[in-house]
Amino acid sequence: MERPAWAPRSIDISVPSVSRIYDFYLGGSHNFEVDREAARKAMEYMPGLPKIMQANRAFMRRAVRFAAQEGITQFLDVGSGIPTFGNVHEVAQSASPGAHVVYVDHDPVAVAHSQAVLEGNDNADVVAADLRKPQEILASAEVERLIDLNRPVALLLVAILHFVEDEDDPYEAVAQLRDALAPGSMLILTHASYEGIPLSPERAAGTVDVYKDIRNPLIMRSRDEIERFFEGYDMVEPGLVPMPHWRPDTAPEDEDPYAFSGFAGVGRTA
Repeated sequence: MERPAWAPRSIDISVPSVSRIYDFYLGGSHNFEVDREAARKAMEYMPGLPKIMQANRAFMRRAVRFAAQEGITQFLDVGSGIPTFGNVHEVAQSASPGAHVVYVDHDPVAVAHSQAVLEGNDNADVVAADLRKPQEILASAEVERLIDLNRPVALLLVAILHFVEDEDDPYEAVAQLRDALAPGSMLILTHASYEGIPLSPERAAGTVDVYKDIRNPLIMRSRDEIERFFEGYDMVEPGLVPMPHWRPDTAPEDEDPYAFSGFAGVGRTA
């Protein structure tokens, strides 16, 4: 397999990556055949996966605009993935030109491409770090430079927590990040669930097995389990809902049935 010029030498291009599979679903070009093969296998069970990812990105953009309209000018996007059109810094800095954005990801391809996209943007940066080690994120030079933890921050955990297993205590990681943020901060979150998928759980489990096979388990949590991540936050209306139902720009009934898979919500600290 030939290594593209944009692929960092440190990565094994024979091993699939969640962020590169996500990039493929969104029509991106920064993925390898091994990523595309895994994505196509997952889509054999759940053909609407690209629609789910598109709904996820659309929610993220609406939520970032909402946070900016509410006066938040600092955004911390953990598990940010490979940059695509309409990324957080573009939306936030369009709504609030002085907004500061820090992306966090542990995939070297996502970090390398974020650095390239952000070159020359003094108000945005990227950290190579892992959600499971929140103190490393908070202590990073990039966060210290761009994020004032004494003022409200919008924390984005979009399509990331369902890749953190219970044994790694995702609730504690989210709580540590929450406790470091100033009052008035927001949590913007999406999470996969069997609830809402227009398939039987048995068939949807085939997709879960594909992710398990590539050693990136996909943890499908219930609505109640997802709601626990918002402990310490007051939910913003309309609460924790399928993605197209969160403050939609267009009529939800026009959306693809797969777009209603999983849940999205925004919470604000008092």
